[in-house]
Amino acid sequence: MIVKSIPATLTLSLMLLFFAGFTSPAESSKTITITASKFMFEPNEITVKKGEEVTLVIQSKDVTHGLAIKDLGVKTEVKKGQSTEVKFTPQTAGTFQGKCAHFCGKGHGSMIMTIHVIE
Repeated sequence: MIVKSIPATLTLSLMLLFFAGFTSPAESSKTITITASKFMFEPNEITVKKGEEVTLVIQSKDVTHGLAIKDLGVKTEVKKGQSTEVKFTPQTAGTFQGKCAHFCGKGHGSMIMTIHVIE
């Protein structure tokens, strides 16, 4: 009885290994933490891959800030001392500009972030 079940177990194990290669999402997502404070984002430049799901964890140290990256469909706001997450999957390679989406003071206009999307 045990001898007959070995081929079935081996076949099932090989099938599981084969299909596991098609269902592994771990390689296709990236999480980046960004800290917003008067009047900058840290880091203020990031690089991601086209087609890769990106989660931005945005934290604010001092006042309410926002992040808008129009061409990537990103727009969010984060209150002082809190964090928020925003997900996007870039479909086009290129360089994109993000900016603070909530007026945060005199230097608000200089709060810029650059996102490089590579193939």
